[in-house]
Amino acid sequence: VQLQASGGGSVQVGGSLRVSCVVSGGRVNSYTVGWWRQAPGMERQFVAAIRAVGGTTAYGDSVRGRFTISRDNAKNTVFLQMNGLNPEDTAAYYCAADRGGTTILSSLRWLQSYVHWGQGTLVTVSS
Repeated sequence: VQLQASGGGSVQVGGSLRVSCVVSGGRVNSYTVGWWRQAPGMERQFVAAIRAVGGTTAYGDSVRGRFTISRDNAKNTVFLQMNGLNPEDTAAYYCAADRGGTTILSSLRWLQSYVHWGQGTLVTVSS
């Protein structure tokens, strides 16, 4: 399976942005898909995920209540709607998929659960 992230850009503090992840080579609802981000010099950080089974979602503590992950099965795409952006959200955002929807709920925030990665899309938030 291949993943293609897009939609990054520059936005001012308090603004919104939506990034997309198109999945090819498989059905998006057959995989748990997550969004991760990485700022320069920092470790990759879990942002959000949506499970293959039932579409259950999970969020990182720093984005909960501001970001929303969703899935459009017809477009084979996962979206991340980001509202209330602040400079700490500046990073390259990556989407990733697991081995076919097998990730259990308690493992959604584990980096090792994701084996297919797309390229990053850069989000810059300025004050």
